[in-house]
Amino acid sequence: MDDRRVLSGIIFINRNGLRWCDAPREYGPPKTLYNRWKRWGDMGVFARMMEWLTSEGTEQKTVMIDATYLKAHRTASSLRAKKGDLTTSAVA
Repeated sequence: MDDRRVLSGIIFINRNGLRWCDAPREYGPPKTLYNRWKRWGDMGVFARMMEWLTSEGTEQKTVMIDATYLKAHRTASSLRAKKGDLTTSAVA
């Protein structure tokens, strides 16, 4: 399996907060994606990539990656009061 395709799959999984088994087929088998992610992580490949990305410019910057996401219930998107409702919704 092509390393570039696998790396694209790993980035896709992390960017979208998916499970390995939910990876699109074009990136390869989920087990391959996970095994390469684990092996490359243990070898420090991702840390070296981040170091290289931060050393490219002359200006020092902080680079952070956050893979956190929150799930909201479908009804949470509606803050309007229902017809006949006397209470008011407030968002802090």
